[in-house]
Amino acid sequence: MSLSTREADLFESYRGRLEAIAYRLLGSASDAEDAVQDAFLRWHAVDREHIETPEAWLTKVLTNICLNQLTSARARRETYVGQWLPEPVLAGDRMLGPADTVEQRESVSMAMLAVMERLTPNERVVYVLREAFGYSHREVAEILDLTEVNCQQIYRRARQHVSTERSRTTVDAEAARRIVEEFLAAALSGDTEPLIRLLTDDAVSIADGGGKVPARKTPVLGALGIVRYLREVFRGTKAKRDLVGGVPSLYLVEVNGAPAALVEVDGRVYGVFGFDTTAEGVANIHIQLNPDKLEHITRQWRAAGPQRPFTVGW
Repeated sequence: MSLSTREADLFESYRGRLEAIAYRLLGSASDAEDAVQDAFLRWHAVDREHIETPEAWLTKVLTNICLNQLTSARARRETYVGQWLPEPVLAGDRMLGPADTVEQRESVSMAMLAVMERLTPNERVVYVLREAFGYSHREVAEILDLTEVNCQQIYRRARQHVSTERSRTTVDAEAARRIVEEFLAAALSGDTEPLIRLLTDDAVSIADGGGKVPARKTPVLGALGIVRYLREVFRGTKAKRDLVGGVPSLYLVEVNGAPAALVEVDGRVYGVFGFDTTAEGVANIHIQLNPDKLEHITRQWRAAGPQRPFTVGW
């Protein structure tokens, strides 16, 4: 069935919102793009004259596509090499979606996306649609073909699972950036004391290499362990430069709504360090090194044009 210009434009007006939903559900920018494109193909093929509310129809179709992906992804994660982390996205990308409320900003943070991997597919859908997009239980029930009471129960379980991520007092954006700047300066200098002071006692560092590049396969626990680990990471050697393919440049950027460090080598993003910053210090460090998960942010980075590095080489 042919698509009129008006119908194509109507879909495009929803694309940003659909991508934001899909990214939160899947934790992958590339998978989110594919899911939205699949929804577009179904929009193209359906008899649109009988669709009373296009946005509701598209949201339901997209959600079902994502549910199928989440189910298969859970099986794939069992054979994933090392730790799994979401794909990072630079500030300004429409996939990050609305950021007017604390809940909306939290729902797209690296820490929350990682936590949501532990939810069941239905729990994740209900939580995302309620917390980030303000859907009512009735609307979510219609999308999932469940009862409203069932959706309320699923939502309560999901909130219980992620409640620990809200137990710490967060800091504002300016304070978080200042902490991360101090942290990076200390890490690059090799000074132990400032790093320990800036980390919480129970801090955790997780790296995702996906079996494609060298990365620690188990989390690093505790401030002292992380300091020792980062001292090795930021110790510059010829062998390390040969491994990454050149001299790395480090940039302070905003990723998923929080300050982050982006490592660039010869025009491509080699890695992203995401920081979960609280009033007590840096609580989590998420290090994305899997090249498959850095393709989207590399395209963003190149499109943004030259920027001033925090440091060049180490």
